[in-house]
Amino acid sequence: MKHFPIFLAVEGRRIVVSGGGEAAVAKLRLLLKTEARLVVVAKDVAPEIDAWADAGKLTVIRRPMEPGDATCAALFYAANDDVREDARVTGLAQADGALTNWVDNLEASQFITPAIVDRDPVTVAIGTEGAAPVLARAIKAELEERLPRALGTLARIGKSFRKAAEALPFGAKRRDFWSEYYFGRGPTAFDEGGEAALLPALENLLAERLHDADANGHVTFVGAGPGDPELLTLKARRALHEADVVIHDRLVTSEILELARREATIIDMGKEGFGPSTPQADIDAAIVAHAAQGAHVVRLKSGDATVFGRLDEEIDACTAAGIAFSVIPGITSASAAVAAIGQSLTRRGRNSSVRFITGHDVKGYADQDWRALAAPGQVAAIYMGKRAARFLQGRLMMHGAEAATPITLVENASRPEQRIVATTLATLPHDLDDAAMDGPCLILLGLAPRSATATLSTLSREVAL
Repeated sequence: MKHFPIFLAVEGRRIVVSGGGEAAVAKLRLLLKTEARLVVVAKDVAPEIDAWADAGKLTVIRRPMEPGDATCAALFYAANDDVREDARVTGLAQADGALTNWVDNLEASQFITPAIVDRDPVTVAIGTEGAAPVLARAIKAELEERLPRALGTLARIGKSFRKAAEALPFGAKRRDFWSEYYFGRGPTAFDEGGEAALLPALENLLAERLHDADANGHVTFVGAGPGDPELLTLKARRALHEADVVIHDRLVTSEILELARREATIIDMGKEGFGPSTPQADIDAAIVAHAAQGAHVVRLKSGDATVFGRLDEEIDACTAAGIAFSVIPGITSASAAVAAIGQSLTRRGRNSSVRFITGHDVKGYADQDWRALAAPGQVAAIYMGKRAARFLQGRLMMHGAEAATPITLVENASRPEQRIVATTLATLPHDLDDAAMDGPCLILLGLAPRSATATLSTLSREVAL
């Protein structure tokens, strides 16, 4: 981002435009929508500028620009349609301390003016850093069609009511109030009774919300998927956008956390197998404590929250505290891993079932139905299995599994740093050690990558052992 987007306060401040021709007129049409004090410096000006001056909308200084003309100006535009003159006046304005824009000269400008959709006081600014003005205009045209003209009126009346709305608890309840106004009660009231109906609609809505006896917040358990933010569901994105507090585990990527509201409190309460971990009781207590204060809490879990995520314990804590909850499923790592190797978890004639198992549980290495897993053609997705690899190998081979049984290791499934290691049961522990994987790893028992995997998946590196 070479240009940082901001909204600059210009009420009562000077904006100076050097030039009186077509370029100046085009800029002034936009600037006249502001509450700035506009000054045009030019020896000759177009009739439109004369008319605006006669109407008291701006001031014209009828001479070429001189040093000091841009002193204390918030912004300055060089719009003379003359390269030498624009270079001269830009230098003068910068010496006066003004931020300068040289019309149609991106490199020489200290700021640029975006395409604007005006629903005062709602303003949408669209910029492409000069790369694609046609695209900016197309986006503007689409937004102009989609945003109702009444939006500005809704916002203006809503702004006058903000103090009264502070009677609601800060956070989800207040946001829900405004969401219902802007997207429900407000538009309906405006359609039925015009602007005069908006304030009564706000008062009635506030009275209803203040009578809501439920002081607790809400907990949403969200599956964050395997790591790629584009694999988040729309419902998960919406929950992140609405959350007051996000409590996440260690494997949730920073790119996904970036999707949370800027005002949200982000809390890392991760666990690491055989490493530093936040006790489950502390996680349960934090979820309940924030929700009991009226917050919308998103408990963000890597993959699918319902798969090896200790979801039941956290739901039990909410239930015991009388806190409402909901669950938004996510894409589990097994789905992302098998997609990366160009295979499917089930296949007609090979396996009619698939097992999701864990390499270890709270008691240590997890026991399984080894005889069934060792049968030819079986497929299993093994979570948290890196440290249990030798144990898994021993149990499977003891129960008759072929040494040549294909196994695929997928590290950081769906992420840019994803790696794939193709191996067999006989060499699993050795090859896993050689790969030195330090990211989350999914072990696919009974599956090998297709030969075209490199073109089917977004790998940064593929390792075949």
